[in-house]
Amino acid sequence: MAKEMSAAQLSASYVVKNLTINGVPRRVIGKPDVTLLTVLREQLKMTGTKRGCNCGQCGVCNVILNGKVVRACITRWKSVPEFSQITTIEGVGTPENLHALQWAMIVCGAIQCGFCTPGFIMCGKALLDENKNPTREEVRDWFGKNWMACRCTGYKQIVDAVMKAAAILRGEEKIEDLAKMYKPGDSVWGSSLPRPNAVYKATGLWDFGDDDRLKLPEEFLFAYPYALEGVRHAKVNKIDVSEAEKSEGVNCVVTYKDVFANRGTNRIYGQVNCASALTDGWEHRIMVEEGDKIRQWGEVCAVVVADTETHAREAAAKIKVDYEQLSELIDVYMAKKPDAVKVYDEIDGYDGMPNAWNKRVFKKGEDPHDIITNAPYHIDDEFYSSRQPHMVLEADCGYAYYDEDGKLTLATKSIAVYRHQFQIARGIGVAPSRIRVIQNNLGASFGYKTAPTNEPFLALALIKSGRPVYMRVNMKEHNQRTPKRSPSLMHIRAGADKNGKLLGVEQTWWIDHGPYSESANDLTNKSGQFFFAPYAYDNMKAVGYTVWTNHRWSAAFRAYGSPQAYWGCETAMDMLAYECGIDPFDFREQNLLEWEPFTENPRGQFPSGYAPEVFPLPEMMKKARPYYEEMKKKAKELSTPEKKYGVGVSCSIYNSNDDGADEAASNIELLPDGSVRVMNTWEDHGQGADMGCIGTAHEALKPLHLRPDQIHLLLSDTSKAPNSGAAAASRSQVMVGNAIVDSCNKLLDAMRKADGTYRTYDEMVAEGIPTFYEGYTQAKVLHKDGTTEVCSGNDKDTGIGKPFGFHMFAVNLAMVSVDMKTFKAHCEKFVLVGDVGKINNYLIVDGQQYGGIAQGIGLALTEDFLDESKYNNFVTMGFPYIKDIPDDLTLVHVETPRPLGPFGASGTGEMPLSGPHVAICNAIYAACGARVKTIPAIPARIKAALDEIKK
Repeated sequence: MAKEMSAAQLSASYVVKNLTINGVPRRVIGKPDVTLLTVLREQLKMTGTKRGCNCGQCGVCNVILNGKVVRACITRWKSVPEFSQITTIEGVGTPENLHALQWAMIVCGAIQCGFCTPGFIMCGKALLDENKNPTREEVRDWFGKNWMACRCTGYKQIVDAVMKAAAILRGEEKIEDLAKMYKPGDSVWGSSLPRPNAVYKATGLWDFGDDDRLKLPEEFLFAYPYALEGVRHAKVNKIDVSEAEKSEGVNCVVTYKDVFANRGTNRIYGQVNCASALTDGWEHRIMVEEGDKIRQWGEVCAVVVADTETHAREAAAKIKVDYEQLSELIDVYMAKKPDAVKVYDEIDGYDGMPNAWNKRVFKKGEDPHDIITNAPYHIDDEFYSSRQPHMVLEADCGYAYYDEDGKLTLATKSIAVYRHQFQIARGIGVAPSRIRVIQNNLGASFGYKTAPTNEPFLALALIKSGRPVYMRVNMKEHNQRTPKRSPSLMHIRAGADKNGKLLGVEQTWWIDHGPYSESANDLTNKSGQFFFAPYAYDNMKAVGYTVWTNHRWSAAFRAYGSPQAYWGCETAMDMLAYECGIDPFDFREQNLLEWEPFTENPRGQFPSGYAPEVFPLPEMMKKARPYYEEMKKKAKELSTPEKKYGVGVSCSIYNSNDDGADEAASNIELLPDGSVRVMNTWEDHGQGADMGCIGTAHEALKPLHLRPDQIHLLLSDTSKAPNSGAAAASRSQVMVGNAIVDSCNKLLDAMRKADGTYRTYDEMVAEGIPTFYEGYTQAKVLHKDGTTEVCSGNDKDTGIGKPFGFHMFAVNLAMVSVDMKTFKAHCEKFVLVGDVGKINNYLIVDGQQYGGIAQGIGLALTEDFLDESKYNNFVTMGFPYIKDIPDDLTLVHVETPRPLGPFGASGTGEMPLSGPHVAICNAIYAACGARVKTIPAIPARIKAALDEIKK
């Protein structure tokens, strides 16, 4: 009689299955309780299937199992039937032989970062295998019921792609050769040529950071950053890692003591860069120190380095931390109370720094307080914006090793490779010149990776272990530990005369930036720089404070600072319009900035005391008017007592270079075959850096008649490319673009012969002429006489300055429905009239704008990050899925050439998220009379606003 298996035997038992995977018969062995995703990725190395949320909420892991789409992350190996047919993205098509849906995704611009692309293709293919003639709504329903998530695109282009693929499969359209989409002599600039990397993303060949992990040399160890669960504010007495160090598979455990042993300061520089701040920017600890404090959930106490992730996590569970719980400041309301506990006190070395640690002031004309009070029409109210989570689909990951030159090399999701090199060097005790940062292909960022996250921990794990290391936190940990958008509390007053002319505006605002200063000055400035910026007024005073709290630390999020600013002032504009009895669209139009080139008229200048380089909003309002009137008519027709419809409007402006003296470099080299290589750090977090570089360089090098594939790119490696700055502030197209143009012009000048023709590479070498050239640019403003001036920051006492040479503009129109039983609001239609200058590539710009609108809808209606113990997955954080975003999205491009932009361009990425949320909430008011002043406008807040009216 057979003996029962022991627990050890059971844990080691395996299940073997005979399967057909991508048409190939296979016998595959796996542990019964592992997931199908683990078997495919880690055993079979089919990394086209991605690991995202790991709990069935995003669909990036979709495969087709026996004709049905399944989420591989929640499908257990033991439940996969034997003799199953499995299709992964690797079995759908190749770059040379694309499936109709892969091709359509490429040409429709449905691919941005590409992390969700394989999942959407597998899901869409399963639909098309069943139904080759779906309606758009059937496609949307299909993606909705299969929990498909995309944070980049806005979904519209993905539906476009499925519809186009269906037409191809019905024989109504044909697949064109991607290589033939460019015809010799065509301009790449101003075209809709697909981005080069889209074909690899569509076929599952584009490896992201976690895909790299499965293909690294066997010497790599796993590093796990350990943090206490649920502790936001506590004094730490002792950190005991002795049991963890003795655990199975552990190489070492890194603590702050190892940082000091390496002569590091255990600090990350927060880039404060302003005289008004009370911190020097070095308050951010890398690792928790004994005798110091934990200041937020997720502070890393130790890094466990082991042979496997399982062993690293098991060892981390044995770490003991003795601490004393302290009072927590979880929002700005608590932090600004006079008796509030201090986030930094005497034990920190900051001598009891107050929670309000930075003050910014903007003034214009007279003090407006009495002017507003005595105005025929005025408003006086408070507004609060949420701690919006980035909700990327790829968790934070990366790896570290010593390269061939002995440099400490970090391959991460960084979108600021040179900045991170500098920010962590002093803290870890390694000179910046000995640190190399490389950007991995990454599944989106939306700005959170302008901040160092895993970089210092990877570096310290490498230093202590002496072995190369990989690090990945799971999605729950990623959501809990990575930075978020800063909430803002705004008290705004504004007044208008009897004709509805703005007389004065006033604001006090408080930015909740968590416990670290990370670029907080730029953020705080935004609420002054863009305060009622689209409009003309004589008198203004705005005073802002940056405040410490114990909630999530904050870093860049797309449209950094402007969603907060416009949430306050564009809601106030709407309220004032109704006070005046004027239609909100008309009220905005009649109060637009009195702009003319180089104007010295204060009513034609921004709050910082300078006029923008262009001001297309009057023309944009004219183009928006027909849409607005038609949407209002439609809303009136659709409204019933059960469901009410309304239309809202907002205007917004955003910058396209970093505050103040911004600069960028880019190099170019002529190669022996006549092609060129462009080298810079235009980091790509899905926005299309490859096509940005190629489109700009191709236009600059037109005399050479190069094909796009003759422009090679070497991007975002600090050892091989010059410093182009971070891919932030929508600066890359203008700043890196101008540096590319400068390098191209230098190359052309060198190649040009006396007769106007151009030398070949061999002729350049024969004549001793260099084939390598460096490009450089600075952000500047243009003067009336044609001279330029380098941009400058804002004065701390008046706000006066010239921080930006480039801007983007938007008119946002939203039609919203409100269910009067559930009080749930839904955006039904959105129109964005935008001006980003001359457009490099329409597919990319359209994708950025659709995606920005979708994130704006989420910001308005669903997205928030409150209690980390609950708000740690996509559903609880309010991720906008396809049915939350309307298919009725319209883009209207107004392309006003920028005088100093490359070929007239400005930036793109952040403009579409600056103001859509306000238009949506203004539409809620137009629909049912509920004026929501705190976002997101969840049903409870809409109901509360309606109940307030009844009172």
